[in-house]
Amino acid sequence: MYWIALAISVGYLVLAVLARKQVPPPDAASLLKPFYKMALYLYKKLGNRLPGLFSSPQVERDLISLHPGEAREYLKTEYYGKKAAICLAVLFVGTLFGAAAKFGATGSVILGEDGKVVRGSYREGAREIHIRTDYGQQQMVFRMEVEPKLLSEEETERLFADFAEKLPEYILGSNESLQNVTSDLKLEAKYGDFPVTVHWESKSPGSVSDSGRIFSPGEEETVTLAFRLTYGPWEREGELDVILRPPALTEEEALREELGEMLRQSQEESLDKDEWTLPEKWRGEDIRWRQAVEDNSLMLWAAALVTAGAVFLFQDRDLHGQLEKRRKTLRREYPEILHKLVLFVGAGMTIRGAFQKIAGDYEEKRKEGGRQSPAYEEMLYTCRELRSGVSEGLAYEHLGKRTGLQEYIRLTALLAQNLKRGSSTLLERLREEAEKSGQERLQESKKMGEEAGTKLLMPMALMLAVVMAIIMIPAFSNM
Repeated sequence: MYWIALAISVGYLVLAVLARKQVPPPDAASLLKPFYKMALYLYKKLGNRLPGLFSSPQVERDLISLHPGEAREYLKTEYYGKKAAICLAVLFVGTLFGAAAKFGATGSVILGEDGKVVRGSYREGAREIHIRTDYGQQQMVFRMEVEPKLLSEEETERLFADFAEKLPEYILGSNESLQNVTSDLKLEAKYGDFPVTVHWESKSPGSVSDSGRIFSPGEEETVTLAFRLTYGPWEREGELDVILRPPALTEEEALREELGEMLRQSQEESLDKDEWTLPEKWRGEDIRWRQAVEDNSLMLWAAALVTAGAVFLFQDRDLHGQLEKRRKTLRREYPEILHKLVLFVGAGMTIRGAFQKIAGDYEEKRKEGGRQSPAYEEMLYTCRELRSGVSEGLAYEHLGKRTGLQEYIRLTALLAQNLKRGSSTLLERLREEAEKSGQERLQESKKMGEEAGTKLLMPMALMLAVVMAIIMIPAFSNM
């Protein structure tokens, strides 16, 4: 993972140097500006060589529809630059987290190559270590607690009393109680955070070993376990009675238990030393140890890589979703615009004058802090075309094409036809169109209401289940 992080860091550094002259958008976030520079550099260098990476006809159509009047190349540069900048930022942050996870995993290694484990101080407490062993053709993992150096004998009596009360719970393992033991007991040297060492002795070693392994046959048997608690030179003895039905162990389970017992005994013998040297041989065969460390660095880096790719791919879909939302807003505002046109034309205004009046009123409201409306923005853009010298009929046709909706195309065609041929029935046809659009708006509202009711069905069912649970649980608990 370190090599991957180093290679990516060097790549980002080279990109930062090459892209130092690029100018990011003024509204870009401060933290994203370096990545914007790199993204703009990559876009300009790779745009011609890999056209499929930074080019999509659908994306271009959506951008032009969302931002009418803007230059095509400017929109593409801004969109793909922002998308690539986000991907670069995600990959960089993911690489940093991966390197940090790798460093954290490496920093937790306390087992040296010479088979020695460095002990911590009493204030650090016991440290958990996972040890992986290669014994012959078998590989096994053990979880051990590396105890700190022994300290003074103060407060030992209170520790013994508190620990002796909790000891029956500690040794249960997966059993329900000491009166019904069906699996191995946890007869270990250390439990929890107590700095107390436990020495176990089974009164029936043929049934239960000192490590808690069960050897007895299937019938029930009562076994007395003697324990001795030690902390420094202080000791306390006691006994526990257990009723057990020992399970049968496979050969691999027996070998694992023997090796685990060997590890525990080896640690007990080195409690007064600064280091714990693991055994080098077992049954005349060399045994190798290595610490099992949870290393998620590559997984984090891979997740960052996948996330960056997903952002790059799915942002186009989000763009198309914005366009669909805009089209829905255009449809909702269409009847309102038609009624205003009917009102002004009926009052004696020309179509051009009505357009300028509606767009001008909207522009004044926008300056006063009113909400932005895509339909009125399109009308405002049409008025600007008219002032720049575009013919009135052509400006209306541009309006219909920009929206891409049949309603607006139908309206602009009606207006353009009126300019070319003239029509005394224009006002009447506008009124018919306004009435028709109002009916369509009503039907669309009913449809949206039905869809909302369907979406609320599942939350309502969940609420009903919660209410039933609140009512029924107390009723059953009092029976």
